[in-house]
Amino acid sequence: MTVSVKYQNRKKKVVTVIGGGTGTFVVLSGLKAYPLDLGVIVNVMDSGGSTGKLRDQLGVLPPGDLRQCLVALSEAPNLWRKLFLYRFDAGDLKGYNFGNLFLTALEKISHSYPDVIKTASFVLKIKGKVIPATYKKTNLCAQYSDGEVLRREHYIDENINTKKKIIRVFLEPKVKANPDALKRLEKSDYIIVGPGDLFTSIFPVVLVGGVKKAIGSSKAKIIYNMNLMTKVGQTTDYKASDHLREFKKYIGREPNYVIINNGRIPKGILKWYQDNKEKPVSNDLAKTNFDGKIIVADVVDDKQYRQSASDSVKRSVLRHSSTKLTKIITKIIYA
Repeated sequence: MTVSVKYQNRKKKVVTVIGGGTGTFVVLSGLKAYPLDLGVIVNVMDSGGSTGKLRDQLGVLPPGDLRQCLVALSEAPNLWRKLFLYRFDAGDLKGYNFGNLFLTALEKISHSYPDVIKTASFVLKIKGKVIPATYKKTNLCAQYSDGEVLRREHYIDENINTKKKIIRVFLEPKVKANPDALKRLEKSDYIIVGPGDLFTSIFPVVLVGGVKKAIGSSKAKIIYNMNLMTKVGQTTDYKASDHLREFKKYIGREPNYVIINNGRIPKGILKWYQDNKEKPVSNDLAKTNFDGKIIVADVVDDKQYRQSASDSVKRSVLRHSSTKLTKIITKIIYA
């Protein structure tokens, strides 16, 4: 992606993204083309799929979301990016991702996890900083409206048939934040949240001890990328106002900007979501007392994503368009 010369001589803004997974990948992939001091604070509570197996069997920090963020920021030759995204489809390694195995091996031979990130960043020639929210191992837990509690992220993610609402999520055990994550938030000019699953991708980061307080005391402006679709078992039937309510509850502040989609979603993709009891997030923010700026725009990538047959974790088939989203975000940053 070529960036206009007009941005090159401006003072670098400190931009920090919060989350993990495909939504964060989309945001980072677009922003890395701009002259920003770019960083991401990554969720490390994943417990499903091959990532969960590596965590359980080898005692490592879950590498999946960290690997996606590293690849998103990579400016290495395409071969390296392909390798880090490659998933084995047969044999004993079926379902395992090469990048996850690489990070796992690095953790086993390194003196500390910062060394893991430093080495992987060098190999992938990343533009920016990838910062785990914590170096401590913990589990995401969810309490439902009837009092039931599920422990571990993948159990929450797979609880798709429930009609009960999540009333709170928490970490067990409680853990302290990576000091680098807190320093990063304190000096940020902009904090970008989402897109991503609220309860299993975004909120786990702010549940880490010290993160919510650091966001609250930061002078950064917050940009919230509203999800395109609801998430069955987690945000079933949520409207935009429901997402914003939970955002404020866990983040501790309202965003300064909310970006919400009004673009057309292709019929084939819409049918896939309807079959999975999910639907587009409806925009009812005009009826709320939200004081920030609401940006309504087409941010849909109309390509239907196909996941590998060897990938045991259900993935969404719809994404935000990196190009469309980046155009809006940079317009805010460089206003």
